[in-house]
Amino acid sequence: MDMAPRLDTDALLADPETRIVVCCGSGGVGKTTTAAALGVRAAEQGRKAVVLTIDPARRLAQSMGIDALDNVPRRVEGIDGAAGGELHAMMLDMKRTFDEFVEAHADPERARAILANPFYQSLSAGFAGTQEYMAMEKLGQLRARDEWDLIIVDTPPSRSALDFLDAPKRLGSFLDGKFIKILMAPAKVGGRAGMKFLNVGVSMMTGTVSKVLGGQLMRDVQTFAAAMDTMFGGFRTRAEATYRLLQAPGTAFLVVAAPERDALREAAYFVERLAADRMPLAGLVLNRVHGSGAVQLSAERALAAAETLSLGLAETSGATNPAGASNPVRSANTGGSADTAGSTDLADPTDPAGGAGEVSEAEGATLTVNSPENLAEDGIVDPGSGHAQEQNASAADDSSASDPDGSPTSAERLAVGLLRLHAERMQVLAREQRTHHRFTTLHPEVPVAEVAALPGDVHDLAGLRAIGERLAEQPERQPKSAAG
Repeated sequence: MDMAPRLDTDALLADPETRIVVCCGSGGVGKTTTAAALGVRAAEQGRKAVVLTIDPARRLAQSMGIDALDNVPRRVEGIDGAAGGELHAMMLDMKRTFDEFVEAHADPERARAILANPFYQSLSAGFAGTQEYMAMEKLGQLRARDEWDLIIVDTPPSRSALDFLDAPKRLGSFLDGKFIKILMAPAKVGGRAGMKFLNVGVSMMTGTVSKVLGGQLMRDVQTFAAAMDTMFGGFRTRAEATYRLLQAPGTAFLVVAAPERDALREAAYFVERLAADRMPLAGLVLNRVHGSGAVQLSAERALAAAETLSLGLAETSGATNPAGASNPVRSANTGGSADTAGSTDLADPTDPAGGAGEVSEAEGATLTVNSPENLAEDGIVDPGSGHAQEQNASAADDSSASDPDGSPTSAERLAVGLLRLHAERMQVLAREQRTHHRFTTLHPEVPVAEVAALPGDVHDLAGLRAIGERLAEQPERQPKSAAG
């Protein structure tokens, strides 16, 4: 494939001018793990870093040696501080951050009234855009405290990565908008004799809205609006200030994706949006990339070799078992050839029918093209369970049962199984390379760092260090032609 510029994450983290790193992308691509790994690596290189995560998995907090993360930065123990760095981590508490905002910008009596208001409680706990707004609010607070020289932000999980940029403005516009101001009008004009006509008009309007929303809800909203009167102008102002902070030269966006069609399409949209909003893009982190130590052996050649060995084993079995007993080795009797099986995976993954359930059949064996990592350093891993030596090694298990003395026939059966596994891996590799190639064709200027797929989950600091090392040590990329 075309060679994209290499993303040097170590240089990015070591640059003292880099004060904020934002990891963004669609859900389920490893943003939180990437942010934590960058934090560990930055701290062990001498930076005083804090990682702000949003809704992380419990195991990630445990991997940092912290039982639970909350709205207060907690120091992560076990970090190598030889270079003078340290790492703190925190999880955004959306409601608590909103409460802190109210307490900081209202007098105590008014703050108590706001915090007790039912409409405010619903708004602060789950109103659309609140999480994204409060993530930006917390980022602004951390930056203003100036206790850390590097803040790493894991953006909120959302259906669209663009929500992180759009939702705060939408919420600020709502809270500063005309509807809320109309709701505040009765409290403002009620005591003014000269404006009773306006109060009557507003009351008629709010009475109509009350019939739609319910009288109690309408009263809660009006009480909330009246209590928040002095604060409304600050919501949009603060959102815009944090937005400008994201555009500043000391900020770097890392778009995180997996080598899958939907994830890279979302990444491409985000790259274009960042460019349109003049926000500094550092590059793309491509997680869970598969590789092979034998890229010279294509999927078609591997399947052809497996078919040849299977036919030889079938002939040997027929000669030693003329009575026609069943052959334990799956022979190529499906009517398809190895070449046909290999070509099945070469369908363009832009086809809506492809990409999610592509399969290729050869010699009676079904190869799932988009299966997860199935080769570990210490053995064969089953895609279904993730455990070694369960399903994918069935050919080897059958052979050892029928040939316990380690005969050449047993070795050939093992070779057939391994060749089929290699063909599956090369088909996955080919699909990922085609998808990545389309992204680099659209955005050849975006630096890329690839992170090889791991055989298991990250569950401790050692795993986060391993991710950081893979980010920093980019291997030489394989050419596109190697996949087929």
